[in-house]
Amino acid sequence: MNLRTSIGILLLVLLVAGAGAQSVDEYQVKAAFMYNFAKFVEWPPHEFKTSTDPIAICLLGHNSFGNAMKQAVNGKTVDGRSFLVRQITGEQETTGCQILFVGSSEQKHLHAILEEIKTGGVLTVGETDTFAVEGGMINFKIEGGKVHLQVNVDAAEQAKLRISSKLLSLAQIVKR
Repeated sequence: MNLRTSIGILLLVLLVAGAGAQSVDEYQVKAAFMYNFAKFVEWPPHEFKTSTDPIAICLLGHNSFGNAMKQAVNGKTVDGRSFLVRQITGEQETTGCQILFVGSSEQKHLHAILEEIKTGGVLTVGETDTFAVEGGMINFKIEGGKVHLQVNVDAAEQAKLRISSKLLSLAQIVKR
């Protein structure tokens, strides 16, 4: 799938979510975004041991996704890599994660979590008002029933991650 098609899918997901469709809940939309983030983020080569290692999506905090995240990536690959989804209970368990979703239940521990992994090549994704400002990389912000993205480019660069300009064009850029 090319980048143009992927952007189209992202926009379609946004439109469906924005239309208030009852069949698509907030976490299904967030799961679809997180799958697509893997297409638009480039990790340093040393983040994977082999060219076929899966992209690990780790969920930290209360699991609001249910099965939505596993369903979003089931049977899919990006650059020949499948996906592995796992629920974790602390920042010490982030080893091997390429994408870390930090749930709103972890707001009190956010600073410690981000400090622990800030140079580890982990794409951090959150859902609280201050997530990106505090050093998280991508934040989901709900406004007017729509999911919007905030991106902290400086945090991503510090972790040696490159976020595609196509993804950045869909987001509000946030500074620390």
